[in-house]
Parts: sequence; C-alpha cells; structure tokens
Amino acid sequence: MKRLIATLAAAIALSGCGYNDFQRLDEQSKAAWSEVLNQYQRRADLVPNIVATVKGEAAFEQDTLTKVVEARAKATSIQVTPETLNNPEAFNKFQQAQGELSSALSRLMVVAERYPQLQANQAFRDLRVTLEGTENRITVARNRYIQTVQEYNVLARSFPTNLTAKVFSYEPKPSFTVQNEAQISTPPTVDFSRPAPAAPAAPASRAGSTPRSGSSARASQARTCRRPRATRRQPAPSAAWTGTISRSSCSSG
Repeated sequence: MKRLIATLAAAIALSGCGYNDFQRLDEQSKAAWSEVLNQYQRRADLVPNIVATVKGEAAFEQDTLTKVVEARAKATSIQVTPETLNNPEAFNKFQQAQGELSSALSRLMVVAERYPQLQANQAFRDLRVTLEGTENRITVARNRYIQTVQEYNVLARSFPTNLTAKVFSYEPKPSFTVQNEAQISTPPTVDFSRPAPAAPAAPASRAGSTPRSGSSARASQARTCRRPRATRRQPAPSAAWTGTISRSSCSSG
C-alpha cells in the first residue's frame, strides 16, 4: 500500500515538474524534423531533372551545373539518424550541406535568366515553379521545428523542470545557428520570369572630340537650336525723287 502511494506521489510530482510536457515536445520536435527531411529529399529529387533540362542549352555555363551536382551529392551523402537531433556537430554539418545546395540552385536560376530559349522551355518553367514551392515548404517546416525546439529547450533549462530533465537525461536540442538565421527566415528566390531591363548604351564619341560637361553641352545645344532673328529690310529710297529737278531732264523735255 505504501509503495502504491509513493508511486502515485512520484507520478504527480513528475507531472507537475514538466514530465508530460517533455514527452509532448519531444514527439513534436521529431515530427517537425521528419517534415524538414521530407522536403529536403523532395528538393534533392528535383535536381537531376533540372540539370538534365538545363543541359539542353548548349552554351550554358558548365561550372554552374557542376556546383549544383556536387552540392546535391554532398547533401545526400550525409546520413541523418534520430541521434542527429542530439548531436549539435552532426546537425550543423548537415545544415551546412543543405545551405550549399540552396546557394547552388539559386545561382543556377540566376544564370538561367540569361538564356531566353531556356526561359521559354515549358519543362524548365514547371520545374522552377515546383522548386519554388518546395523551398517554401522547407521554410515552413524549419520554422515549425525551431518553435518546437525553442519551447523544449526553455523547459529543459528552467526551474523546476530542469530537475526533471536531469533525472531523465533530457538534453537541449540543437537548432539553426545565427549564421544561417537569415537564410531560414525567407525562402530563396528562384522566380526570374521577368528579365532585368538592359541599361541604355552610351552614344559613341566622335574621333578627336573631347567629352563635354553637362552645362557646356546644354549651352551648345541651345546655341545650335536657336534660330537667327529675321531682320526687317527697309525699302530703298526712290531714285526718281531727289527734291530737285535736274536741268538735263528739263531740257530733254
């Protein structure tokens, strides 16, 4: 009887010290992390199709494609186990590899903007939209994981629930570091359907001429465009009227 009472008392004490909360948050963090991994895998599965489509453009930069392929190989080579959540070093290594893949894909989309034929390819456009949606899902899943882990870690470090964490070995879980905090706040932009307008070319200067400053050029233009003022011609005086009558004219009459 005393043993039963002691067991009930211990159960009540543990529930009051956050034992049930630890269990709940631990399961939620695992579920959130599983969703992150699913979206990462979804993105990795898109890469071969994207690379194959881009290769159809003969003049496409091979260095950009190589970096995407290498980043995908590195990201998928890291084995993620349930223990990864309790190993900050392995967690950060995995996140670094995923960040490199995100950067490589973003760079590929930027370069693809220079190729109008590739932009007009319907298969490439569909893959681009799918990639953009996957990046958004990754961001949502990571944010959900961050919130759950933050609540779990606060519980593990606060009194008196930290005593329960020590008794049952509930260690704080790793989360995203400050270095990639900006990266996870917003998904990478991969929509480049509108190419940037080209800068107007400067007019070529004539050989032997020196460039003019803004004020002198405007003054020169004003002088060139100014029309000369028309002068009013005065009528010439009549030769028939001089005020006197010459003798020759009278004698001829």
